[in-house]
Amino acid sequence: MANAKPKNPYYQGPVTDHFDGTRFFNPGGIAPLGFRAMLRWQFNGERQTWQKQVPSPFPQAKPEERVEGDGLRVTMVGHASMLVQVAGLNILTDPVWSDRASPFGFAGPKRVTPPGIRFEDLPKIDLVLVSHNHYDHLDVATLKRLQAAHRPHFVTPLGNDTIIRRAAPDARISVMDWGGRIAISDGMNVDAEPAHHWSARGTGDRSMALWASFVISTPSGKIYHVGDTGFHDGINYRAVAKKHGAFRLAILPFGAYEPRWFMKGQHQNPDEAVRGMQLCNAAHVAGHHFATFQLTDEAMDAPVRALEAALREHGVTPERFRPLRAGEVFDVPLS
Repeated sequence: MANAKPKNPYYQGPVTDHFDGTRFFNPGGIAPLGFRAMLRWQFNGERQTWQKQVPSPFPQAKPEERVEGDGLRVTMVGHASMLVQVAGLNILTDPVWSDRASPFGFAGPKRVTPPGIRFEDLPKIDLVLVSHNHYDHLDVATLKRLQAAHRPHFVTPLGNDTIIRRAAPDARISVMDWGGRIAISDGMNVDAEPAHHWSARGTGDRSMALWASFVISTPSGKIYHVGDTGFHDGINYRAVAKKHGAFRLAILPFGAYEPRWFMKGQHQNPDEAVRGMQLCNAAHVAGHHFATFQLTDEAMDAPVRALEAALREHGVTPERFRPLRAGEVFDVPLS
């Protein structure tokens, strides 16, 4: 039938305020632009040239096995991939060790800086958070390696479990909708909260798996991890602060934002990231989404330069918002 709805290959469930029975959406938000707009962007001639290889100013890190007590340590792997060590738990966010953020090994955005931790040097990984299914966040090759070496607990929004399970059939996966909560251990929970984004692995599955941010509640403070988001007038930042209170750490994207006419709904810029930090009451930020894969038009150093200006504009000291480079270790202060 010509008017038949496409089948969702990842998820079947009831209609909600952010799922129409086939696709997920951002309530009151901006839908991703279509194919013609993408072509207009791709042929705009404004894409800046990145170097093919850019060594990090930091050596590859060799993390300790655990961080106990009040410690909270973040080690940057690259892009949105970080090792978070807190309360004796080792957490990976959106782990990507592959050379390309792409369905192909021979084409697509290529890593310009090696991972900040060698895969073989990872401590025992307990928890893996996968925020959505874009290739720079859900890398099945890496998840398969993690399952074989560490057998962690994977946590991801609705529908993404289908993709992960194809690579790791025996994986332990918790699937979450916005507003959901799961217990990780005594005194530690993960909440899934809205982000303003979208999803796709190909041309026919747009927005058929959910995207989310995560709040990790620990005895050493709360952590807010956002893999990708548009600013969305600060709505989600205000809501997460109202629900969860203040955060010791927010993990926020601030790169991959040009051109604004195309990216505004899905990727916040540095000024919006600083405003988001203030709105969600984050004492400190680990900044990401820059200097690893060239996804958008801006120069490689543009996000950091714009972030420096935004911090001055909003009266935030640079020590509180750290744009982390591969291998960099951030011991997050208690206050």
